[in-house]
Amino acid sequence: MKANRGHIDERTLSAFSKLTFPQILDKRAKQWGSTSIAIREKAYGIWETYTWHEYLNYVKQAALGLLSLGLKRGECVGIITDNHPEWLFSELAAQAVGASTLNLYTSSVTKELTFGLNRIQAAYVVAQDQEQVDKLLEARKELSHCRRIIYIDRTGMRTYQDNPWLLSFAELLELGKALQKKNPGRFEKELRKGKASDLALMIMTSGTTGLPKFAMLSYENIIDMARKWLETSPIGLGDNWISITPPAWIVDQMWGMGLALCGGMVMNFPETPETVTEDLREVGPAIMITSSRFWEDLASKIRVKISDSGIIKRGLYHLCQRIGETAVDRESKKQPIPRWLGFFVRVASGIIYRSLLDRVGCSQLRAAITGGHPISPDVIRFFRAIGLNLKQAYGLTEASGVFQVQPDGEVKPETVGKSLPRTEVRIADDQEVLVASPSNFIGYYEDPTETAATLADGWLHTGDAGYFDADGHLVIIGRKQEIMRTKEGEAFSPDFIETRLKFSPYIKEAVIFGEGMPHIAAMINIDMETSGDWAKDRQIPYTTYTDLSQQSAVEELICNEVRAVNQRLPGHMKVHKMLLLYKLLDADDQELTRTGKVRRKYVYEQYNNLIEAMYGDQRDIAVKGNVRYRDGTVGIIETTVRILTLA
Repeated sequence: MKANRGHIDERTLSAFSKLTFPQILDKRAKQWGSTSIAIREKAYGIWETYTWHEYLNYVKQAALGLLSLGLKRGECVGIITDNHPEWLFSELAAQAVGASTLNLYTSSVTKELTFGLNRIQAAYVVAQDQEQVDKLLEARKELSHCRRIIYIDRTGMRTYQDNPWLLSFAELLELGKALQKKNPGRFEKELRKGKASDLALMIMTSGTTGLPKFAMLSYENIIDMARKWLETSPIGLGDNWISITPPAWIVDQMWGMGLALCGGMVMNFPETPETVTEDLREVGPAIMITSSRFWEDLASKIRVKISDSGIIKRGLYHLCQRIGETAVDRESKKQPIPRWLGFFVRVASGIIYRSLLDRVGCSQLRAAITGGHPISPDVIRFFRAIGLNLKQAYGLTEASGVFQVQPDGEVKPETVGKSLPRTEVRIADDQEVLVASPSNFIGYYEDPTETAATLADGWLHTGDAGYFDADGHLVIIGRKQEIMRTKEGEAFSPDFIETRLKFSPYIKEAVIFGEGMPHIAAMINIDMETSGDWAKDRQIPYTTYTDLSQQSAVEELICNEVRAVNQRLPGHMKVHKMLLLYKLLDADDQELTRTGKVRRKYVYEQYNNLIEAMYGDQRDIAVKGNVRYRDGTVGIIETTVRILTLA
């Protein structure tokens, strides 16, 4: 299969802005047919490919299958899938016949799935496998509006064959083939009815402060965002994109539905989350956007591996790291890099950087972007020092994705850079970040009050506080309503401190407290893997996460990590007291969103006694709480948590 290198021209991009996603797919299939690859999926160690013609054919069959079942224009289809081609086929199929879609997280519990599907009155649901089907069967009485469940993976589904509510994806395709024979022009007729201004999809917001809302996005919203990236990024026709963030997140929607179709990119689906690094090496993506947690975890793994290496390798790495950091610091300050420093950077790249980036699958990346939750500038600096062009970006579901990114040549780790084309950003009097753009969403589904408040006077009110620095770069302080003040009235952002704490390879999550209090306190989740390896190397025995977190040596390890961060924080932001939580914060317990953001309200309510203890005279506090195991069962845990004071 030949690759279609080169950049897409502006005339074509402009024409795409007047189409729907399925209409763009139709044009791509007519243009490239069976000569170019559109999708790759790795299964059992082998990459399977789909051409643009095959891509369209699967969408056509699925669309006609949905019509055969009775899907009507204007209805909604729920999609609960992992990162597989069937996600693309299902979503585009529903949209091709005038339906809108809502993707939900496969990690969601039954209650969350039921809430989302009921909210949009989903007529049909496409589910990944038996696990998702079982959740829906459990709530069947609450899903009276849902006419059929279509499951993709048939593993374990033999005993379900007599259930008339269930239908396999393969059977859906067969229904589509039958309708195609009976009515050959039906798909094309439905396809032509679509308009760029139509509702394409809905995305459930993270719900960090309350119940999630349902953001409605049109085709022209997301296509405008795709155009912005294609106009400004190092992306060529036939370049690779690897899909590793959930389809329910705006990033993969923005890319899979927007950039991959408009930009003629190849969508690559890794075999499993555990094989992502290996699959990255094989695919060699040109550009990559994923969550801050991915980069935090990767940085932690690299640093731990380095610390476990021999003294010569470790010393050589740290020398090269200092060389890289020196160059990065000069670049961020717009200072010229002396020839001698440039020479040593090239030497360091040949000795260390290239092989290191190749081992983690990032050697082919022209640009790597971190989005979602704020990330520590230390993580940006770490990766840029070893030669990875990692940049921080900023965006919202309501803005169709990422609209603010650091330009090459002026990357400043503490900022989110500058706006993409056709995007205007200003700061309100109360420091809220406001955005005006054709990419801004239609509104919230059946929620005119919230829509009016969020889209006031033609501006999208982000809810984030920020400011512009002297170079015109946007700096995000944090959620406006989460800006806190100490008892002395000094303002601080919990996010600002938390992201810096999580740069430690031994800290998985951190939650900061201090509103109206005399000092700042932290509740910390240790990283089980890296902290566990650290304990094993020192022959410290432990059994469970709770046991490991209570080891005095581990407590001192984390205290030293927090003290190191304190040295770089302003006086009123330093952490004075902390505790190591006896369990990991969990999305199933409503402590985190499905994208990994802390839901502070729920954490405050759940651990109020521990928080109060950090502002009292107690040194130990007995706790009795619930812990959820991997199989979904809930157990009771009784332990003692120590309050640790940082001198």
